[in-house]
Amino acid sequence: MKIKKGDTIIVTLGKDRGKKGKVEKVFPKQEAVQVAGVNTYKRHMKKRDEKNPGGIVDKNRPISVSKVSVVCPSCGKPTRVGFLVTKNEKVRICRKCGKKL
Repeated sequence: MKIKKGDTIIVTLGKDRGKKGKVEKVFPKQEAVQVAGVNTYKRHMKKRDEKNPGGIVDKNRPISVSKVSVVCPSCGKPTRVGFLVTKNEKVRICRKCGKKL
């Protein structure tokens, strides 16, 4: 998967189109990522104890990788991720400006 934890992404499809955020968690088997403030749903929680009082809680659900694109830190545009392979290392690069991600 080309998206890693800590990457800044922008949503390209769906109800949250145009929102930006950092990737909190990556789910490679489901090909999904969890982003703060994106794909948020309300969940009615039952009271458990003093720490968990219950009520309506906002939950972030994973969003498909096909609906997001990485924002390049140097050019600031949504871009595809490419790879530059040298003798010892494999580095992710921006397809628009060619710099390291």
